Amino acid sequence: MRKGGYAQRKLQLLSDITATVRPGVLTALMGPSGAGKTTLLDVLAGRKTIGCIEGEIRVSGYPKVQETFARISGYCEQTDIHSPQITVKESLIFSASLRLPACVDSKIKIKFVQEVIETIELDDVKDALVGIPGLSGLSSEQRKRLTIAVELVANPSIIFMDEPTSSLDARAAAIVMRAVKNVVDTGRTIVCTIHQPSIDIFEAFDELIFLRTGGSLIYCGPLGQHSSRVIEYFETIPGLPKIKDNCNPATWMLEVTSASIEAELGIDFAKIYKNSALYEINKELVRQLSTPPPGSRDLHFPTQFSQNFWGQFKYCLWKLQLSYWRSPSYNLMRLLHTIVVSLTLGILFWKQGMKIHNQQNLFNIFGSMYGAVIFLGTNSGSAVQPFVATERIVMYRERFARMYSSWAYALAQVAIEVPYLFSQAVVFVIITYSMIGYYGSAYKVFWYFYAIFSTLLYFNFLGMLLVSLTPAVAIAGALTSACYPMLNLFSGFLIPKPKIPRWWIWLYYMTPTSWTLNCLLSSQYGDVNDKIMVFTETTTMASLLEDYFGFRHDHLAISAVILFFYPLIFSSLFAFFITRLNFERR
Repeated sequence: MRKGGYAQRKLQLLSDITATVRPGVLTALMGPSGAGKTTLLDVLAGRKTIGCIEGEIRVSGYPKVQETFARISGYCEQTDIHSPQITVKESLIFSASLRLPACVDSKIKIKFVQEVIETIELDDVKDALVGIPGLSGLSSEQRKRLTIAVELVANPSIIFMDEPTSSLDARAAAIVMRAVKNVVDTGRTIVCTIHQPSIDIFEAFDELIFLRTGGSLIYCGPLGQHSSRVIEYFETIPGLPKIKDNCNPATWMLEVTSASIEAELGIDFAKIYKNSALYEINKELVRQLSTPPPGSRDLHFPTQFSQNFWGQFKYCLWKLQLSYWRSPSYNLMRLLHTIVVSLTLGILFWKQGMKIHNQQNLFNIFGSMYGAVIFLGTNSGSAVQPFVATERIVMYRERFARMYSSWAYALAQVAIEVPYLFSQAVVFVIITYSMIGYYGSAYKVFWYFYAIFSTLLYFNFLGMLLVSLTPAVAIAGALTSACYPMLNLFSGFLIPKPKIPRWWIWLYYMTPTSWTLNCLLSSQYGDVNDKIMVFTETTTMASLLEDYFGFRHDHLAISAVILFFYPLIFSSLFAFFITRLNFERR
């Protein structure tokens, strides 16, 4: 573009912001839509993932180090994101366990959680499930207070809140602000973005940082009693209309500082602020606070996270286990699906497992194995995706808060699936093996179970992998639907291996379902030398498998190794991409 003569354009969202926030002070970050309130909040909190940031942020006089700052700060998003199948108290215990220092005893952490519950006034709902917004669980106001509590149990020094009263009615907003004031009274620093607050909410703040459209600072200072200080400041500007009786100061400020008023009066509010005595006071305050107190040292943590990797994995697994156990729509339904498929196949192929007299009998049994792989596998791969997508959104918030590493979360997400998939495999094998009547050998039963269990694993982890590669579950579902025909076509059932053209045979070897069917059929019949009729000729069952399907019993170990590595590869790729790819743009 530059070579073609086009200049690179940059959109500046914030311009020359100099301000302070202090302990025990509730600061409002206000301005019209497009003023850059949330942008400034994200910059201060270190949540900006795109764009170029210039300037300096100091904490207690020292340059801000994001890795350290994330451990001592909290961020309450405008959208309240929590795991829906966890109770309020469990959500707080999870946050406290991972964010408070590892040296703090678990009993003390639980006691601290209870204190936070009382401070944020969540006693009445502490055992209620969080639920899905608008469908079940907590109300909007309770959900917002939970968001604040989740950050507060980390014992942060500063908390950022993005429009904590948005979409709440007057009563709910008042309850939330009462909780916020309770937090400020503990000596913490709180910065909130607000848009058009009511009088009561606006005057609950101690100080105001006011931005105009374009991201310029036009006021930074105390509100005063009944907003007297900020009203006095703007009323001294020539030409601005005075505030009327019983008028909301916040609404009045937004009206009199609009771009149209600036154009009409021919003034620049940003320049007026920079030429004011208030600006000089703030400059001096910034200068004082930019110098570390004598004898102090910059805060430093020896590790990136409060808990070691094992502790992170343990708590992530604990939370996921609770979520899975309370999700019958997912786990019970896939178990019922397994039972239905098992019974259907068992009825259709009743006691046909050892009645192989000709090639058609063998084709029928092979068809039952193929049906089991496709029906169970595709359901497993698709059913897991909505659950993983929901938890991934929560993971983004928790990972930013330095609760745990992405690898610990990914390992827990993989591990929690294993016992449920194992149960599915056991149920399927018990039903189909006895009903279809396969050979009653422990050796053959083991291989049958191993192939089915491996299949459920790699289909499930493939579904999780595709979620990690895409920004939305709908896209992951579409991509999954595109993968299934390949897993079907090159499985070796529709087109046997010897009949696949040489230039396509590599796809057969790369398709995991081909190795599953190879393992299932070879383990059952690859070592059986009974005579069967094949198109008026007599041959052994093992010879038919090798000649027609390309399956050999002595290659069973190769199939076993490959079936072991496919779940391992898919789960590792899931962990890698869930770590590397971040679809949450800020």
